[in-house]
Amino acid sequence: MWWFQQGLCALPVALVLWNAATFLFAYVTAVVLKHVDAFVPYISDTGSEAPERCVFGIMLNISAFLGIATTYVRYKQVQALTGWEESRLHQLNLLGLVLGGISSFGMCVVGNFQKTTLFSVHIVGAAMTFGIGALYIIVQTLVSYQMQPHIHKKSVFWTRFGVGVWSVVSIVSMFVSSVIMYSSLPGVEVSKKLHWTPGEPGYTAHIVSTVSEWSLALSFVSFFLTYVRDFQKISLRAEAELQASHLYEPANYGATTPLSPGETSPLLAGSI
Repeated sequence: MWWFQQGLCALPVALVLWNAATFLFAYVTAVVLKHVDAFVPYISDTGSEAPERCVFGIMLNISAFLGIATTYVRYKQVQALTGWEESRLHQLNLLGLVLGGISSFGMCVVGNFQKTTLFSVHIVGAAMTFGIGALYIIVQTLVSYQMQPHIHKKSVFWTRFGVGVWSVVSIVSMFVSSVIMYSSLPGVEVSKKLHWTPGEPGYTAHIVSTVSEWSLALSFVSFFLTYVRDFQKISLRAEAELQASHLYEPANYGATTPLSPGETSPLLAGSI
């Protein structure tokens, strides 16, 4: 059995690979069509023009679904490993689930409301994705701190701690440089400015902001990669329960209807 076939580790791997494919497709298409500059554009700018805009939005919606699924499975895993005895850990775990869901939904907002159309809504989506997402990383790092060393190694906590610091530094850098960029260009509609010339006002702050955004996205990808080994220990099983002896009989919950002699039911109870 290959490593990606063990447990549910394919879930965080799919999330990482799909996000990478989303950013790469939008970037390459936007650069080839000369919709953005090749040197470190904003991630959202690479999906602002057709045709990449449509595919970018669809792919981000799928990323949101994978993100919600991953954060939920992580929540159930921590719940199963620790039980309900440790109230602080349970509260952190539940908070992580909420933050992960909000951050994932933010990707839908970013994908469906482009920066060059509805800028205010796009900013809200970006804040949900990156800001709340960074909080999710911090909360999960605290969860890992509570779980080490009796459930997982200390190295897992320190790895997630390092990624958490990385994401926070990237957010602060992006916020500060963006404020400087907007303040240095009064009267310019920066949200619709897709091309920059070296040496023009605000160019340096723009580059710092875009590099920080890509760094932040990379930190998120790196964090979910730390789930791979954890998810290898999870298996998914679904059970089918027979509630009627025939397809066209009404279900009689809690009772069993005997079959007539020689009759077989078309429904089979089993597990996957």
